[in-house]
Amino acid sequence: MIISQQKPLGELLASLKEYKKIFLVGCGECAATCKSGGEPELIKMKADLEAAGKTVLGMCMPGAPCVAPQIKTELAKNIKVLRDSEAILVLACGLGVQSVKENDRLGLPVFPANNTLFGAVMDAQGNFYEKCSMCAECVLGETAGICPVTLCAKGLLNGPCGGMNKGKCETDSEKDCAWVLIYKEMEKRNKLDKIKEIHKERDYKKSSRPHKLIMSK
Repeated sequence: MIISQQKPLGELLASLKEYKKIFLVGCGECAATCKSGGEPELIKMKADLEAAGKTVLGMCMPGAPCVAPQIKTELAKNIKVLRDSEAILVLACGLGVQSVKENDRLGLPVFPANNTLFGAVMDAQGNFYEKCSMCAECVLGETAGICPVTLCAKGLLNGPCGGMNKGKCETDSEKDCAWVLIYKEMEKRNKLDKIKEIHKERDYKKSSRPHKLIMSK
C-alpha cells in the first residue's frame, strides 16, 4: 500500500491560484484507506475549495487511478465536465497523479493534493508501517521475513553494527535493532546457523531509477 497525506490547504490554493474551475480525482484503494483521497476527502476538498472561491465542476473516484484502464474510463465518463475545467487536482499518491496526467487526453494541468510518504503494511488497528524499500533485490528469504534494508537505519545486510545497545538501534533508543529481530526469529525457527552466513553486497544497479517492467504480449 502506498501511503499519502494531504497537503495543507494553503499550499494547494497557491498551486491552483491561476485556475478557478477544478476537477477532482480520488483513489478508491490506497488513498481511501489512509484517508487522504477517499469519498469523504473528495467531498471535504470540494467544500474547502469552494469556500476559497474555486468552482469544483466535478469529481470521480477510480478504484486505482494508477491503473490506466480505470482512470481512462472515469475521465471518459466525465469528458463534458473536463472540457470546461481548467485544472485537475488528484487526491492520490504520486503514481496516481502521473497516471492522470498521462491518460488525460485534454492535456489539462494536473496537480497533487497529497504528499506521497512510503509503502507500508497496515496492522489490525489501522496503523501503517513501512516494511519494504522496494529495492529490487529481496533478501526476506534469507533474513526470516524481516527486511534489514528498510528496518536497519544503515541498511546493513550483515549485522548488527557496533552501535546496537540492549537490542535497540543507536539512532533511536526505542527502535528495535533489525538484526536482533532477525536473530530472535531465526532462533524460534532453529535456524541460527544461517545468521553466520555472509550476504553479498547489494547490486545497486538493480535499484537505479526509474524502473520499468515490460510485459510480453
